[in-house]
Amino acid sequence: MRVFMLGWEFPPFISGGLGTACYGLTKALSRQGGEVVFVLPKAIGTEYSSHVRLLSPQAPQAARGDRSAGSVASEYALEGDEGAFAHVTFKAVPSRMISPYQSAGGKIHDPARGGASSSDQPISHLNSVGPHWVPGEGFHYGGDLFAEARRYADLCVDLARGEDFDVIHAHDWLTFPAGMAVAAATGKPLVVHVHSTEFDRSGDNINQTVYDIERRGVHAACRVIAVSHLTRSILMRRYGVDSSKIQVVYNGIENGANDSPAVPRTTIRKGDKIVLFLGRVTMQKGPEYFIRAAKKVLEKIENVKFVMAGSGDMITQVIEMAAAEGIGHKVLFTGFLHGRDVERVFKMADVYVMPSVSEPFGIAPLEAISHDVPVIISKTSGVAEVLTHALKVDFWDIDEMANKIIAVLKHPPLSSTLREHADLEVRSLTWDGAARKCLEVYGATAGVMV
Repeated sequence: MRVFMLGWEFPPFISGGLGTACYGLTKALSRQGGEVVFVLPKAIGTEYSSHVRLLSPQAPQAARGDRSAGSVASEYALEGDEGAFAHVTFKAVPSRMISPYQSAGGKIHDPARGGASSSDQPISHLNSVGPHWVPGEGFHYGGDLFAEARRYADLCVDLARGEDFDVIHAHDWLTFPAGMAVAAATGKPLVVHVHSTEFDRSGDNINQTVYDIERRGVHAACRVIAVSHLTRSILMRRYGVDSSKIQVVYNGIENGANDSPAVPRTTIRKGDKIVLFLGRVTMQKGPEYFIRAAKKVLEKIENVKFVMAGSGDMITQVIEMAAAEGIGHKVLFTGFLHGRDVERVFKMADVYVMPSVSEPFGIAPLEAISHDVPVIISKTSGVAEVLTHALKVDFWDIDEMANKIIAVLKHPPLSSTLREHADLEVRSLTWDGAARKCLEVYGATAGVMV
């Protein structure tokens, strides 16, 4: 099966779970013999030279001016992973596109809302390609982001004309226009993979332009892959997608990825317990509920530190909230973590908390469990569908969240039971399993035996 895959995140260029999902799924598809051309709209800088090896640009495929895929697309390879991606060709399309999950700061023009909007974040640069969060209104997406999505679509059409493939696989809304354009130009079937919707990111304060792109994408596709039944329900209810068209494929984790020799636990202070939040510091992830629960935990237990690992448009608000609650000295903010730093912070943790308001799936709890950390997760998450041995709580119920944190910290048998049994559950959630289901979807869509 030959797949033309479109995504806007791939390690090391990640800001959330989508990059992790694309990495795990693509690697598993390669292991199972799937041939993948992965097109990534990223400018690759030399700061990633330790992880990415740039290859020479292709020869031009057609005289199409500076829009020609051959003149702008480069191939790249992941250092140390060549064997794991033996059946995958990565192509990078130069772009200023950044994640719609992270704030670019400053004032960003949003044609969908009719003008420029000021942000509470410091101005990092003007005319940024990205959104910012406005309380009570949702994400304001930079107008350039939509232009970049259209430009990416044009470049993907050029690339596709020089490739041989059976099916198109597009991840999330930024690549849906490209998927639809490639399908129209080549006649190949389109599969769209929904990792998150605009309702997950913005609640009811959706950006209409993004919603319209998502709706067109899921209706243009021959098949829709949803990361959970929670997401499937949203697609049916909010987007009007027929249930028979949607296949749920849960995310996975690389089993054995953390089987290296154990390293000594890093402690902040002897006797301290560590409660971890790891994710984007945005409305969707519920960081304010984590802080409010922390306040209640500290009223009962003194020797606890709360670590908030991540970045996002709410970071200043959350830091100020911790200070206002009088617990600023008990909450540590690490900023966005990469690679080994993620592993290190998991090894420090006594419990991981995911208080998400809306979480289509949630890979971080699986990573926590794989690092032998018990987890407390929001009931409004896809991962809650597949984890039995995790404590579950309504994101808004900070009293119950605090009680569950206290229970795990004060009762070692509970912590031990959660870790042991959850680990057995996670071992059945693999990227190989997800890849097999995707191959079945491809086969049903393209009429090709797999």
